[in-house]
Amino acid sequence: MRLCKELVVWTAFLGILTVGLARHGLSADELVLQLRTQVPNMAAESPERVTYVRMTREERWDPAKTALIVCDVWDYHHCLNAVRRLEEFVPRLDELLKEARRRGATIIHAPSDCMPAYADHPARRRAVEAPVAMPLPAKIQYWCSLLPPEESAAYPIDQSDGGEDDDPEEHREWAAKLKQLGCNPAMPWQKQSGKIEIDPQNDYISDRGDEVWNVLRQRGIENVILTGVHVNMCVLGRPFGLRQMARNGMRVVLVRDMTDAMYNPRRWPYVDHYTGTDLVISHIERFVCPTISSEQILGGDRFQFRNDARTTRDVAQLEAPIARAATERQSRDWKSIAVGGTWHSVCGREEYAGTAWYRCAVRIPGSWLTEDGLELTLNVPAQKVDAWCNGQAATAVAPSTKNRSGPVQRLKIARADCLADDYNLLVIRVQHTGGRSMFNVPPVLASGKGQLLLDKRLECRLGSDPAWSNIPLPAKFGIAPDYVYEP
Repeated sequence: MRLCKELVVWTAFLGILTVGLARHGLSADELVLQLRTQVPNMAAESPERVTYVRMTREERWDPAKTALIVCDVWDYHHCLNAVRRLEEFVPRLDELLKEARRRGATIIHAPSDCMPAYADHPARRRAVEAPVAMPLPAKIQYWCSLLPPEESAAYPIDQSDGGEDDDPEEHREWAAKLKQLGCNPAMPWQKQSGKIEIDPQNDYISDRGDEVWNVLRQRGIENVILTGVHVNMCVLGRPFGLRQMARNGMRVVLVRDMTDAMYNPRRWPYVDHYTGTDLVISHIERFVCPTISSEQILGGDRFQFRNDARTTRDVAQLEAPIARAATERQSRDWKSIAVGGTWHSVCGREEYAGTAWYRCAVRIPGSWLTEDGLELTLNVPAQKVDAWCNGQAATAVAPSTKNRSGPVQRLKIARADCLADDYNLLVIRVQHTGGRSMFNVPPVLASGKGQLLLDKRLECRLGSDPAWSNIPLPAKFGIAPDYVYEP
């Protein structure tokens, strides 16, 4: 009898709740989200000292017009600490997906490079069979390393070492274990984490930008929620990532407590790992898209890593001291420079004679690449110039010549060393003979079918370490977007 009375009470309560929601224009399953962004403070003292104000706005999303994309939540990773952090938040991520699915949202699983494992899975076939959306957005099948709003922004972390923060001995043991499991220690992922449920009747599986876009259009999706890892690489840049969604007009948000970064605290700006992740999230809120947190859908408390022992987690309060400390230490590392700048901006000297390294990423269209490869032209006072593309040495075309601006050096980059329609790491080493400027005119990378003028920003470092000719990761993962050039 008591159970029956309680059932009547709860039924009445749910009825009242439903009526209340209806009066406010809500359905019980509607997603009521608090979208957090950052906008420039118009009261800033000068353009060089722009500060940002955090703002939150409420939006109500229809689950039937909303998709959640799960980015690269792999079974294994080459970084053991990245695996540990992922395994911490994966259970809550699975709860988030189940709740979104229950409300009627579309779930797209995107474990990149793992499609062979799902060749016969109904969710994979469903994605492949989605009708082609016409027209498909331009470049939707490619990685996206930069949006126009980011062009004038300084990327907040150095990820060019790959971001691994493992203890060296643990990392060696982990690599050996991966090898014993039959995995490639550098790319061990083979499928999505088994702790994430894939609904064979309703979900989709794809790692291709065009296929994901086809699904979004077929389902009438207007809103996209991105989750997964890693926020400074794949979540931002993949063909189905935040930048592509934002660039192509989709209303997109990041779930900021259901992600992690590949960031090594031993690299600039020399902060703890969790602050490094939050600095990237802050960059996203300013220049890419808003963010939300998981409790807005699940209720309860937002997720927090157990080893995050910070007493202050609001990076808005930390950015000024972080910038000061980073500036003091960055003089020993790669430094952002304007191509037309002077040596004073690099090392505080009016003139410099010695070795300097420069690097950036360049996207090379496949149509540019013929058997002749590419030619790099540098107009610079130098004793010697060397260059590398993706770690492979370029060759001198001929003895240096001169024009009105001074000595001209030309180097040939082989076709085989270039990644077509992708981002390539370009590194230049110059043995400067002296002078106030680094380059008389900006470097030019060209083929018979087009050219890129490297006239904005480069990373620069003084010294002579041969290891600087390459980085552990492909350029699209490692190089910050403010050093990316594309036609």
